[in-house]
Amino acid sequence: MGNGILTLKKGEGRSLKAGGPWIYDNEVASIVGTFEDGDIVEVHDFDGYPLGRGFINRKSKLIVRMMTRNKDAQVDEAFIRMRVKNAWEYRKKVVDTGSCRVIFGEADFLPGIVVDKFSDVLVVQSLALGIDRFKGLIIEELKALMAEDGIRIRGVYERSDAKVREQEGMERTKGFIGDPFDTKVEIEENGVHYMVDVKEGQKTGFFLDQKYNRKAIWKLCSGARVLDCFTHTGSFALNAGLAGAAHVTGVDASELGVAQARENAALNHLEDRVDFVCADVFELLPELERKGEKFDVVILDPPAFTKSRNSIKNAVKGYREINLRAMKLIKDGGYLATCSCSHFMDYELFTQTIGQAARNVHKRLRQVEYRTQAPDHPILWAAEDSYYLKFYIFQVCDEK
Repeated sequence: MGNGILTLKKGEGRSLKAGGPWIYDNEVASIVGTFEDGDIVEVHDFDGYPLGRGFINRKSKLIVRMMTRNKDAQVDEAFIRMRVKNAWEYRKKVVDTGSCRVIFGEADFLPGIVVDKFSDVLVVQSLALGIDRFKGLIIEELKALMAEDGIRIRGVYERSDAKVREQEGMERTKGFIGDPFDTKVEIEENGVHYMVDVKEGQKTGFFLDQKYNRKAIWKLCSGARVLDCFTHTGSFALNAGLAGAAHVTGVDASELGVAQARENAALNHLEDRVDFVCADVFELLPELERKGEKFDVVILDPPAFTKSRNSIKNAVKGYREINLRAMKLIKDGGYLATCSCSHFMDYELFTQTIGQAARNVHKRLRQVEYRTQAPDHPILWAAEDSYYLKFYIFQVCDEK
């Protein structure tokens, strides 16, 4: 496990001392001892005061991911099993565990690893060197804990194919962990059935974080004409259909996404009321406006328009544009559900951007509710990255 000590520069480590989970390479004064990248090291303040222990990786700008604030804690198998057990016990209390995120990295004090459960399949995404060594143990412990609750996991698939692995000096990888199995998995959420492709779908195959936000639109959609933009595999559109919408149009730029969405509509016997179009939302919305189309409900669930601080300006433009266009398509007194999944587009900036869009098109917004991600994606205060999803529902009224 190594025997190293990392000491911070004087005045550094402010985020860490406020409860943050990371140390950056430019905060470090010295590293001594014998260890390899991926080992646990002790972290000391500039004056030698112990701050805890974490995984080190000198290849990464994010040089230490903290595992514990207890300087005497041994980060061994028993410690990892305890963290995994805590994560599973928490899910059983706060969400429907039929399909859910079981481990959410730093927010579960297991930095760099995500595990999603889709019915009887687990999908793991390991993005940090230190935790990667414990990947097998984490999966084994989860399977054992679920078996105690009568849940048999039939297969595990790895989706560690994200680019950030390269920043850790690791190769991207994907494939079966253990025996091969059918990677198309049927799940049920809010009474809606989906086929999830854990091998080829985006990220781990399906976005579980919007589970209860999708349920929140039900009451607005009964008898309504609905437009669902960036529908991916049809999740909001199908919730609207099942909630009794008169007609739903889902739009996505991905042919694969649209094909899966149509398959999901058939699975729920909604083909007569829910249809899908493969198109660029930025091009389609002005076209619908020119045709004089109007909707009772418009849903905007775009991908993250920014994944770094450098591109925030362009992201703001993108969010303003789609919200502005959507508001113009909503009947007076209709509803807008709009969200951002980029943590760089924080609550204040997102709120301000929607307000600008409304002023630009002379609409008045009445806030129905504000929501974030489902509680199986817990927000750890002091870990900024863990709070990323902002979700608003507004009534959109013409200025009179």
